[in-house]
Amino acid sequence: MPALELALARGRCTSTASQHLETWLRDAFALGDKALPAGALTLLGAGAEPGTDCWSRADPVDLRLLRDRVILVPGAALRIREEEAQALCEALNGHFGSRMEVRVVGADRWVARFANDVDIDTDSPLELSGRDVELARPSAAGGSFSHRILNEAQMVLHAHPVNEAREARGEPAINSVWLWGAGRAVKVANEHWHSVSADDPVPLGLALAAGIRHRPLAASATAWLERMPENGRHLVVLDALRVPLALGAGAEYQDGVAAIESQWVAPLVAALREGRVGMLSIHVPDAAECASYETIRGDLRRFWRRSRPLESYA
Repeated sequence: MPALELALARGRCTSTASQHLETWLRDAFALGDKALPAGALTLLGAGAEPGTDCWSRADPVDLRLLRDRVILVPGAALRIREEEAQALCEALNGHFGSRMEVRVVGADRWVARFANDVDIDTDSPLELSGRDVELARPSAAGGSFSHRILNEAQMVLHAHPVNEAREARGEPAINSVWLWGAGRAVKVANEHWHSVSADDPVPLGLALAAGIRHRPLAASATAWLERMPENGRHLVVLDALRVPLALGAGAEYQDGVAAIESQWVAPLVAALREGRVGMLSIHVPDAAECASYETIRGDLRRFWRRSRPLESYA
């Protein structure tokens, strides 16, 4: 990984406590200490209007019984079809009525609107993948409400024809939803970023709330640089490693690291050397320590700071 190793070796590093991507985004947009309202931002980033209602993510999961514990399998591992997601959400809406309305944003990315405010303090399914779900139950005031919702949702989904068909094909069931990121849409007084590029609708929703430019993630840094916005600080969210890391997919993870090197870091380091980019900042919030590396053009001449293998930073 020559380009990435060079950028890390020549740049300046700062580190803080490890944090999830959603927490890093909250801090990067100066939203204070409250949990990021991921449900409302997901809807906004997907092109819909959350209004003033309370929204939560309600992602489909498989809660799997293993002896004396129940582990969570995220929707990213379930290969959910769009028509399956729509059918299951229709069943949930028929059951919950005005108490909770579920919408499909993506096959494994759902949101829920509630009649009243709910306070749900828990992590996303990707962060909880493979963990004992009882240890991750919502702990805030809305916890008991969330438990009731989960129990009812499991009863609705258990015998649904979609799951019967999936089990007949030898596929895991979609037997629950996981609520997280509850809250109302926020207005962002952004003074830091000038644009956001991402595939995840949460950072795109933050860009919309801040009134700044936003685009789907380009195929590579070369394509991004060709249409690079005006001067300023631009955020590119490269989160393709989250799913293979959560699922323990080693080969896919290694391929993803190699793609980041060839498609993003190498072209950006070249652009930095040519003066097209003023500074390259690499943030890894969910490493063992939240690490940030800032590299400017002059840093590349610090030949005495030799590159080290990527694994030496772990």
